[in-house]
Amino acid sequence: MKKHFLFLRIWSLAAFAVFFLLCSFPVRAQSSSGGGQDMARVFREAGLPLLRQRVSPRDFSLPLASAPGETVRLSSLKGKVVFLNFWATWCPPCRVEMPSMEALYNKYKERGLEILAVNCGESAEEVTSFMRNNNFTFPTVLDSDNRMSNIYGIQGIPTSFLIDREGYIVARLVGSIDWNTSRIHAALECLID
Repeated sequence: MKKHFLFLRIWSLAAFAVFFLLCSFPVRAQSSSGGGQDMARVFREAGLPLLRQRVSPRDFSLPLASAPGETVRLSSLKGKVVFLNFWATWCPPCRVEMPSMEALYNKYKERGLEILAVNCGESAEEVTSFMRNNNFTFPTVLDSDNRMSNIYGIQGIPTSFLIDREGYIVARLVGSIDWNTSRIHAALECLID
């Protein structure tokens, strides 16, 4: 049993190291036609550096906080631009950025943006009460045992990932920002259009 646990721990650390390295470097231009250069510039101006290369996210299926018995599978959102956000109700920076996330969701959900907020370690009651009291309507799933947070290498919250329509992570941001700005809108529109 101890050998099995040790193997899982080593594998988990190695996977995190590879994921962290891939997520730590800004992307180079992805297109020789100049489109990638423009996208990199727009994302940089928005404070969202693109990854060096697109990364396949680890798929998961987590329970929807607002609907007991229902789950959301990340891979089912392929074809949409996904804003994947790890957060908690007790986290002040998370609370600060959530109104701008709601504004972003309302502005772009009809054009193919999906926000999936992954709550780290709290109960469905805490999360649904928080979402209801703050009039947040974007979907929230529960990572009650923090398993997905560990797999994604979350060391601080909020941590957000942008996933393109093809299902690849293109950007990662640790920390709270105002998501409802013209520069963020321009960056998202590069992914949406």
